[in-house]
Amino acid sequence: MGTPLMDAADLSAAELGPLYRRGALSPVEVTEAVLARIARDDGVWCATWGDHADEARAQARAAEARWRAGTPLSALDGVPVTLKENIATRGVPQPLGCAASVLSPAVADALPAARLREAGAVFVARTTMPDWGMLSSGLSSFHRLARNPWDVRQNPGGSSAGAAVAAAVGYGPLHVGTDIGGSIRLPAGWCGVVGFKPSGGRVPIKPPYVGRVVGPLARSVTDVALAMQTLSQPDWRDATSLPWQPLDWLNLEGLDVRGLRIGLGLEAGWGDALQAPVRAAVQAVAQALAQAGAVVEPMGPPSRRAMVQGLDVFWRMRSWMDYQKLPPERQACVLPYLRQWIEPAAQFTAAQVFAGHAQIAALRDAAVAASQPFDFVVAPVSPDVAFPAEWASPRNDPTQPFEHIAYTVPWNMSEQPAVTLNAGWTAAGLPIGVQLIGRRHNDVGVLRLARWWEQVRPAQRPWPRVAEGLVSAQ
Repeated sequence: MGTPLMDAADLSAAELGPLYRRGALSPVEVTEAVLARIARDDGVWCATWGDHADEARAQARAAEARWRAGTPLSALDGVPVTLKENIATRGVPQPLGCAASVLSPAVADALPAARLREAGAVFVARTTMPDWGMLSSGLSSFHRLARNPWDVRQNPGGSSAGAAVAAAVGYGPLHVGTDIGGSIRLPAGWCGVVGFKPSGGRVPIKPPYVGRVVGPLARSVTDVALAMQTLSQPDWRDATSLPWQPLDWLNLEGLDVRGLRIGLGLEAGWGDALQAPVRAAVQAVAQALAQAGAVVEPMGPPSRRAMVQGLDVFWRMRSWMDYQKLPPERQACVLPYLRQWIEPAAQFTAAQVFAGHAQIAALRDAAVAASQPFDFVVAPVSPDVAFPAEWASPRNDPTQPFEHIAYTVPWNMSEQPAVTLNAGWTAAGLPIGVQLIGRRHNDVGVLRLARWWEQVRPAQRPWPRVAEGLVSAQ
């Protein structure tokens, strides 16, 4: 119908609805295009797990019938979506990235998956993650090694590793991940896509957990907003979710930044040193805002090392509680790096764990206090860009696992919305992300600012492709 089959996989979610409505393209054609690309390319990227083609085709046929009858369920009806594999879908096992997992089919959809299914989205794939989602890496004891689409020698980041890769290489327009310390924003930044961590409670999730959110990744801010329109629908089963509001998610255009107070958050307070290319890219965003009339001022560190050390103790004990329940033969299947990080928790005292948990509140208060004078904060996503593909973390040292999350984890604990999108490129051609943070509950405002930057930033490079077994520009 005028759109080459494989090219249909690159269409945005915002473009698909109008095409379906006019009959210029069908959900079946688009789904086949995405499945064909996954089959052709994922031997290189290793972003997906399992074979969900039959499920996707059935959903696409149902969506096609609804569009032909003029009764689509939503703007996402027939739109291809990938789901991070820790987001349960009924009948599909969840390895949680770990070879120690027992592969039992999920009995019900997780709340975000339920919203997408109700909207008619097509589940084309489940995306990969590292063991238990506790690494900012594409390395897993269960899944194939996910690779950065801009350089296969590099890591895509994590824990929403496969989701970020899938967005960059065009496995359909929408991808859903989770974030507890940077797990959406870090891989989005390292893969050059848009990744949104909404306010805590904005997207219902069960079971809720401190700092943990579900959010979308895509190639554009508009598509992220379109996904949020569905993901933010209410569900009583999350007792911590925010009261539902009819937010105008697609009101993204025309932000006047004149007079906005912008905090420039270059000082993390701890962690790895900020590298010059990242600093320059973030400063360029701040300079563009200042030139457009915003008031840009330095922001102090949003956290301190003692806070993350306490969080580290608490997170280790959380993982130890799961790990120690496993029989020895299954413990041995857990990624060695993660085992080395977890096992010292066996010696933690109750006082240590209690003190560690208390640092979550301290971290929250520090982040809120640092950002309170500003309408928005502009900050790095990570101190550096991608690291070797085979490593579990940028330092590859389980005794120092969190030195790269100093710019992201504060906003999980403070429950403030934060979005990552591309701000520049290294000399080697790797993306450099910028993070935009807003006050709690101002999710639409953060996306409006992201859309502003998306429109004024320099032209972006073509998305990466696999050509004859080699990575090349589109």
